Amino acid sequence: MARQAPLINLAHPVVRVVRRVLAVLFGVPTALALVLTAVDSYRRRGKKPQPFPRTPPQQVTIGEGTVTTYTYGRDLYDAMLAAIDGAQHQVLLETYIWKGDQVGEEFKEALVRAADRGVEVYAIWDAFANLVVSPRFQRFPLPVRVLAYPVYNAGWRFFDIRRYGRDHRKLLVVDDDTGFVGGYNIGSAYATQWRDTHVRITGPGVRDLKRAFADFWNTQRHVHRSGRLRWHDRGPGETRGSGDRVETTPRPLDHDSDDWESRIRVQRNLPRQWTFPIRSMYLDAIDRARTNVWMTHAYFIPDENFVEALVSAAHRGVDVQVLLPKVSNHVVADWIGRGYFNQLLGAGVRIWRFTGAMVHAKTATIDGAWATVGTANIDRLSMTGNYEINLEFIDRDQAATMEEIFRTDVTNSEELTLETWQRRRWQSRATELALTPLRPFL
Repeated sequence: MARQAPLINLAHPVVRVVRRVLAVLFGVPTALALVLTAVDSYRRRGKKPQPFPRTPPQQVTIGEGTVTTYTYGRDLYDAMLAAIDGAQHQVLLETYIWKGDQVGEEFKEALVRAADRGVEVYAIWDAFANLVVSPRFQRFPLPVRVLAYPVYNAGWRFFDIRRYGRDHRKLLVVDDDTGFVGGYNIGSAYATQWRDTHVRITGPGVRDLKRAFADFWNTQRHVHRSGRLRWHDRGPGETRGSGDRVETTPRPLDHDSDDWESRIRVQRNLPRQWTFPIRSMYLDAIDRARTNVWMTHAYFIPDENFVEALVSAAHRGVDVQVLLPKVSNHVVADWIGRGYFNQLLGAGVRIWRFTGAMVHAKTATIDGAWATVGTANIDRLSMTGNYEINLEFIDRDQAATMEEIFRTDVTNSEELTLETWQRRRWQSRATELALTPLRPFL
């Protein structure tokens, strides 16, 4: 029986040309990205972030609850640890990065203390983001229930892109009455060296945060039986011994949300369900803007529709300002994000670059009436890729708080003007152009 010819002849001249073009299009930018990362890592050796101005925690009342905004990590961590130490019934902690350093140990010990006094404790972290963290640190004694969202979660469905999203959320819920959400991961460097934003809320809105945690836990627990998730739970009647860890089917986490606060909305990106409301939230709010749009973001790689929304707002007279790190901890993201600077600056959008330290916040405020604080960056990974959570505030007092924080950050920033941008060196222009093919992946 004659062998059937392959559908595609890999040796065909046209195929060879296509392969070479693809190698150039993606091989060159990837190699350049690796070189930039290595050079940036070398330059950072021995350098420490500089002190930066910060706004003290500010509390406003919204309906039956409160919102307290934190811009300094140590202030936030003290509040979170106090909430955990005061827990009577339940603690739910979810984070992207959880360093095994002094601050990380503080949180681990607080969770263990809470569990030892009879509090239900659940913790989730992203395994990929913590590959460099010691496995020993990631071992918790029973009865703490932990879930490490896996590095690879697609199984045999490698073609299903819905399963590649990372768990980029950072939230804490204590006793159904206190919740924390924002950009802060857990680690010593974030406590004093990074400028980030987090909020603490009380009142009916906390139940929606619990629902967000419970839905994620309950969805992922069904994957445990296939062995793709690491988890440690304690079943009814099981006793804890020294270093003992019993693995059972993790039980579902109950929740209810009878009451809700209409001025505080929880927006969740759920890649498994192909649901990404945070991007829509931003675009709708920008479209409504009539006075000002002030945004602070760690990584700013918007898609064309997002850029068009900002440009359109600027053209109709809205004061559009974007505050970014002058140098972030991901140098490749910095370079790729500059691709739209010329278009934004040309439309009248003002760009500020935070100096001396990393600004990691993911916030915005519009028209003195609307604001958001959360975990989602303005890039493809956050907008249409990862599990993210943002709080949307429709409240003038909270918007005023966010405006004050923005003004404080501007005092530590340099404005990038169109004239300055157009005078950049040709090497910079060439690097930006070469990295353009990577934009859809970040």
